[in-house]
Amino acid sequence: MGSQVQSVKCTTNNPVHVPNEWYEPGDLVIGATVSYMYYILPRVSFNEHPSQVFINTPLVMTKFYQHILALVFAVDEINKNPRMLPNVSLGFHIYDSYYDSKMAYRTILDLIFNENHFVPNYRCGIQKNVIGAIGGLDSDTSWCMANVLGLFKIPQISFGSFEPAINDGTEFPSFYRMVPNEDHQYKGIIQLLLHFRWKWVGLITPANEAGERFLQTIEPMLFNNGLCSAFTEKVKPNVHYNGNIVGTLNAWFSFTPFTTSKANAVLVYGEGRFIIWLASAIKTMEITQLLLPYKKSHEGKVWITTAQLDFILYSLQKKFNVNIRMFHGAISFAIHSKEIHKFQDFLQNVHPYWTDTDGFIQDFWEDAFSCSLSNATLSPTTCTGEEMLESLPAPYFEMSMTGHSYSIYNAVYALAHALNRMHLAAVIRKRRDAKGKLSPQYVEPWQLHSFLQRISFNNSAGDEITLNEYGELAAGFDITNLVTFPNRSYIRVKVGRLDPQAPPGKELTINEDRMKWHRDFTQVPPLSICNAHCLPGYGKKKKEGKKFCCYDCDPCPDGMISDEKDIETCVSCTADQYPNSGQDLCIPKIPNFLAFDENLVIVSTFFALLFSLITILVLGIFIKHHDTAIVKANNQSLTYGLLISLLLCFLSSLLFIGKPNMVTCLLRQTAFGIVFSVALSSILAKTILVVLAFMATKPGSNMRKWVGKELAYSIVFSCSIVQVGICVLWLATSPPFPDVDMHSMPEEIIFLCNEGSVSMFYCVLGYMGFLATISFTVAFLARKLPDTFNEAKFITFSMLVFCSVWLSFIPTYLSTRGKYMVAVEIFSIFASGAGLLACIFTPKCYIIVVRPDLNNKEHLTQRKIRWRRGIRLPGEAGESMQTSVFAIRMLLLLLLLLPNIVSQGQSTKCTTNNPVHVPHEWYEPGDLVIGAMASHIYYIVPKLSFKKHPSQDFIDAPMVVTKFYQQILALVFAVDEINKNPRMLPNVSLGFHIYDSYYDSKMTYRNTLDLIFKSHHFVPNYRCGIQKNVIGVIGGLSSDSSWCMANVLGLFKIPQVEYGF
Repeated sequence: MGSQVQSVKCTTNNPVHVPNEWYEPGDLVIGATVSYMYYILPRVSFNEHPSQVFINTPLVMTKFYQHILALVFAVDEINKNPRMLPNVSLGFHIYDSYYDSKMAYRTILDLIFNENHFVPNYRCGIQKNVIGAIGGLDSDTSWCMANVLGLFKIPQISFGSFEPAINDGTEFPSFYRMVPNEDHQYKGIIQLLLHFRWKWVGLITPANEAGERFLQTIEPMLFNNGLCSAFTEKVKPNVHYNGNIVGTLNAWFSFTPFTTSKANAVLVYGEGRFIIWLASAIKTMEITQLLLPYKKSHEGKVWITTAQLDFILYSLQKKFNVNIRMFHGAISFAIHSKEIHKFQDFLQNVHPYWTDTDGFIQDFWEDAFSCSLSNATLSPTTCTGEEMLESLPAPYFEMSMTGHSYSIYNAVYALAHALNRMHLAAVIRKRRDAKGKLSPQYVEPWQLHSFLQRISFNNSAGDEITLNEYGELAAGFDITNLVTFPNRSYIRVKVGRLDPQAPPGKELTINEDRMKWHRDFTQVPPLSICNAHCLPGYGKKKKEGKKFCCYDCDPCPDGMISDEKDIETCVSCTADQYPNSGQDLCIPKIPNFLAFDENLVIVSTFFALLFSLITILVLGIFIKHHDTAIVKANNQSLTYGLLISLLLCFLSSLLFIGKPNMVTCLLRQTAFGIVFSVALSSILAKTILVVLAFMATKPGSNMRKWVGKELAYSIVFSCSIVQVGICVLWLATSPPFPDVDMHSMPEEIIFLCNEGSVSMFYCVLGYMGFLATISFTVAFLARKLPDTFNEAKFITFSMLVFCSVWLSFIPTYLSTRGKYMVAVEIFSIFASGAGLLACIFTPKCYIIVVRPDLNNKEHLTQRKIRWRRGIRLPGEAGESMQTSVFAIRMLLLLLLLLPNIVSQGQSTKCTTNNPVHVPHEWYEPGDLVIGAMASHIYYIVPKLSFKKHPSQDFIDAPMVVTKFYQQILALVFAVDEINKNPRMLPNVSLGFHIYDSYYDSKMTYRNTLDLIFKSHHFVPNYRCGIQKNVIGVIGGLSSDSSWCMANVLGLFKIPQVEYGF
C-alpha cells in the first residue's frame, strides 16, 4: 500500500510561481539558493492568487550571475575528473531567494520535496537525491534555509553572512560556513581605523536585525579603542511598492547625514545589493547640490566596506549616470580568493543559448547588455548572442572570480570531497552494487556530516581549505583597494591581509604605497577626526555635551608634557627629568650640590682657610706671649681651648663641600654641633669665672674656693658632654644619610644629606642656642665689672653677634633649597665663628701686638686705681656690682618660686559677682547631692544686645507651666523618703540642687555648669568655694535640654538620667 501511494503522480498546479531556476540532473544533486534578482513586492493582498504578486520586471544584479556560473563550473569540473566520485554523476538545482524570506522558504521546500511541483505533505514523483545545499548570500536567506534543512539533517554550506544563532552547533548541526568568522573582520576594522588614526567614523547599516547586531558589536569596540561614531545611518534594504512610485523611491533614496558630516571615514555594513542604495543616495546628494547650491556637502569619503558587500550597480542606474567612481579609493575586507584555472575560459563560452535549462540567462543577458532576446520585452535593441561578458564593466560583471564565487566553488568541492571519502569508507564499501558504482539510493545526506566536520583539502588554486571545529572556514580576509576608471569599471588591488593566526597586534598588514585615495582629498592618508589634532605640548579637554572624540586642546599643566600629536592626557616627566619651555620634551635635570669647581665653593674654601689661618695666628700670639699679664688675666687654658674649637669650626665647614656621601653626612652636623658647643662652653666658663673672680675679691668672701681651673674645666666638660650625648643619640637612632631630592626644584636634582631626624638636628641647634643665651645673659649682667678682670663686654658683643646670626639662619635655611641651603649654613658658621674671634680676641691682640706697653701688671693696676678714683666712686662701683649680682640671684629665685606662686593662686577665693543671673533654684545641702534640671518656667528672651549686662536679658514676668511644678516636688519627696529610711544610705544624708532650663539652650548650659562647679556663684576658669558633691543629675524634659546637659556632663562622666523624650 505504501509503495502504491509513493508512485502516485501529483497533478496539482504550482500554488506559488518560481520565476527562475536551473536544474541539471545527476546521480547525486547539490542544491543551491543564490540572491540574484530583486522584485519590488506590493503589500500583501488577499484579493489575488499568491503566484501573481510579483511585478513583471525584476531588478537583476547581473554581477551575481557569476555565483551561479561558479557552481556550474565546479560541478562540471568534478564530473570531468575521474578521481572525484568515479562512476557517479553530480547534478545541481539552483534557485533564487529574491531577497524575500517567503520565497526562500518556498524554493528550499521545492528543492527538497519535488522536481517541478510542490504540494505540502506529499512527495510526488521524486527522481533526485539532494545530498547538500549551498547558500545563502545574506543572513536572512541562510536562516530560512537552515530552519528547513536542519530538520532533515541535510548539510548546508553558506557562502555569505549568517545569523550568529545559526552558529550554535547544538541547534543547527547541519550548518557550515565557507567564510571566516565575522568577529575577525570586526577586529580587523578596529585595527584598520587605529592604523590610519581615523577616530571620527560614520556608520551605515541596514535597518534589520543584522544591522542591529553589527552596531551592538562594533560600537563598544569603537569606544574601548578610543574611537567614536560621528553618525549612524540605518537604511531599509527592502522596499514594498505602495502604489506611489515617488514615495517608494523617496523611502529608499532619502538624503542621509553622511553627505554633510565631517567624518571622512565611513564604515558600511550590508549584504549584497546594499551598495546600490549607497550609490543612489550619493547621486541624490549630487542632484540636490545642483538644485540647492547653498547646501554644502563633503563629497570625498573613505568608504570602508565589509566582506559581505560587493560593488555592484543595476543596469537601470546607467540612465541616471550613477557610476562607481564615487567609491574610488574604498577599502574593503574581502573573502580571500585566487584565480581558478580555466574559469575565465569557461565564462567566455557563456552565451544566451548555451543550455536550455538555465532559467537565469535570459534576464541576465537582457539586463546586462540592454537588449532583448525575445519579443516579450520592449527593448529597442535585439540581442545578437555574440555579446562578450568581458566587455561589461566590473559593477555589472567581473571576469575574475570574486570572493563569494570562490566560496561557492570551494563549497561544491567540500561536498564532493566528503562524498569521495564516503566512497572510500568501509561503511560505504558494503553498499556497492555489482558494478562498483556508488548507489544513490544508499547515500543519505546526514551521513556526510562526519566527513564534512573539520574537512581539509587543497583546491585547484593551491589553497588549503579547512573547516574548523565550529564548521567555519579557518582563514582570514584580504584587504583590497578600489581603483576606478572613467569607463565605469574598476579593479580591486590587494593592499593588505588580515590573518587571525598572526601574533597579537600584527594581525593586520597594510601596504600604503599601493593604495589610491579619493581624488577630492588634499592630504593622504586623509584625516577623519572631530577636530584638529592637538600639537605636542597640548592635551585634550572634553567638550561638554559632545562625544569624547570631540575635544579642545589645552596647554599641558606645569610639570607635564605631551611629546606627540593628539595625546589624550599630558604625562609627567620621570623624577630625574623636567619639561622644556614648549612642554613637548623631557630634559634631564641638572645635579645640584656644592661642586668643587663652583665659584661659591672656591670662595667658601678661601674663607675657611683664611679664618683658620687667622685663628692659628691668634693662637700663636697667645702662646708666644703666654707669660704676659693680659694672657694670664683671661685664663689662658680656656683661651687656648676656645681658639682650637674655633679653628675646628672653620675647618668643619669643609665637610659641607662636595657631593654628599655617607662619611660627610654622618660628620657634617655632629662635628659642627660638638665643636661649637665646646666653644660656647668655653665662653660660658670664662664669663662665670669673671663674675666669681670679682666676687672673690670682696673681704670675707667664700667664693675664693670656687675660682680655679677645676671649675672652668667642669663647666666646659659638662656643657659639651650634653651635646655629645645628643649627637650620639642622633647617630644611634636616626643617623643622617645621603639622599636625592627630585621634587623641590623643577629643573635640578638636589644631592643632599637627609638629616634622618629633623627634630634631633634642631635639638643640636637648640642646645647651642641655649648655651649662647646663658652666656649672653650672664655676660650682659656682668658687663660693668672692673676692666682688670672683665671680658664680659666682649663676650656680650660676641654672643649678640652669634645669636643674631643663628636666629636669622633658621628662616633663611628653611626658605632655601639645594646647594644654597648648604651655603647658608656655611655662611652662618663663618659669620658666627668670625664674630666670636673678632669680638673676643681683637682687643687683646691689639694690646699684645700694637700696644705692648699696656700689657703689664703695673698698667693694669693703674687702670684699676684710675677707674676707682676718676671714673666712678668706690661706692658706686660696689652698688653696680651688687645690683648685677642681685639681678642674677632674683632671676634664679623667680624660676624656683614660680610653681609655688601658681599653686597658691589656685586656692584664692573668688569674689567676682555672678555674671548671669539665675532667677530660680532650690538647693538643699547633703553629704551627697543629686542635681536636677526642670522645665517649669518660660521666659520670653529679647533680641541679643551688647548694650547691657547678660543678667538683665530676662523679662521680669515669666510664663509659668504650673502643672510641671509637680516634677520638682516628686524629686524632693523621693530625696526626703530616702533620708528617712535607715536602710537606705545609712549615716549619709542626700541633698539636691534643682535648676530650671527656661526652655533655652544657653540657660541650660549655664545652669549645668553652675550645678557642677560651684555652690552659689560661677566665674569662668575658676573653681571657687566648692562645697558640694554632685553624684548624678536628673533631666531634662525635652530633647534639647537633655542634649545640652549631656554635652557637659559627659565630659566629667557624671551620670545623667533623662525623664522626658
